[in-house]
Amino acid sequence: MKRFSIGLFLLFGPVAFSQQSVPEIPFDSVPNFLQLPKDLYLGEASGVALNSKGHIFVFSRGNTTGPAYGATASQILEFGPTGKYIGEIGHNLYAWSYAHVIRFDKDDNLWAIDKGSDMIIKFNPEGRVVMVFGRKKEASDEATPWTHVNPPRPAIDGQFRQPTDVTWDPQGNIFISDGYINSRVAKFDKNGRWVKSFGVPVPPEDRANPKPGQLNTPHSIASDAKGNIYVADRGNRRIQVFDPDGTFQREIKIDVPVPPDVQPWMGPKPSPEGAARQSGAPWAICITPGPTQYLYSADAYPGRVYKLSLDGKVLGVLGTSGRQLKEFGWIHEIACPSENTIYVAEILNWRVQKLLLHPEKAAGTSSNQ
Repeated sequence: MKRFSIGLFLLFGPVAFSQQSVPEIPFDSVPNFLQLPKDLYLGEASGVALNSKGHIFVFSRGNTTGPAYGATASQILEFGPTGKYIGEIGHNLYAWSYAHVIRFDKDDNLWAIDKGSDMIIKFNPEGRVVMVFGRKKEASDEATPWTHVNPPRPAIDGQFRQPTDVTWDPQGNIFISDGYINSRVAKFDKNGRWVKSFGVPVPPEDRANPKPGQLNTPHSIASDAKGNIYVADRGNRRIQVFDPDGTFQREIKIDVPVPPDVQPWMGPKPSPEGAARQSGAPWAICITPGPTQYLYSADAYPGRVYKLSLDGKVLGVLGTSGRQLKEFGWIHEIACPSENTIYVAEILNWRVQKLLLHPEKAAGTSSNQ
């Protein structure tokens, strides 16, 4: 362990060294929480969100039809606060292709981000479509999937290429992470009018040491009460924070040592150096309501959830990769309606877990350190 700690220090500098003593947060997972009808199943659970009534909405890559390479894999299911199934939102919607995430704004409007169709759909509280962003490729245009070319194709205002998430500032401005191809954030006003974009793809010469404002797969996005925009810059293994005008403020890196006995959900175990580069890479982020706000972030390996202050200090860690309750298989979205109750949607385990955190039971530092 001593050799591993020295390696982390050399790789990441004093930030990693200062974060080695992070408490492990005790937590429970509510068993059999979502109560699906007998003939209904979740596919890959890519999104989870709660409205003001405490209803849970799940964005699932289920409802599949057609061949594996061209399925319609998007379905929103609604559950009551106790997990009882209520119904489906947007059944057979024209935009559905490949689910990514869902979010609620302050007015209980539900927003769905579909990576496959390059569209963002706003539903009102009654479940009707009231605003549309982007446009999917049409079969009549000989549609083919987007390809990653170098140099990247220029982004086009108001259009998206595999978008990933959405958030809002206190004025209602809309921020969409335009994610896998364009690697930028698109800003619209509250009425849906284009304002600007910020962030650019990392050029090849900067990949080893990306600069502020350069993005590599902005995979999740959230905002705090002041309107600061937190971008999960997954490919660069950091969270970048911008003001509402897109001006870079700071970056957050999560450098907590990887337990020696952790196993990936699938595939070979990474070398210590590879694990260090992958751990902390933010797949999903969320920010709790006030008065004191906290930032939660999740990685794919070693499959943990991290609790942070908004200035980037890691306050605690929980979980690991696996298939059992309290283990995770690629958390793709987190909903955090309160500091100690969070919901996680898992791609690989086809489920949503409701987690109850008990930080008051933490004793000393994590046993993994």
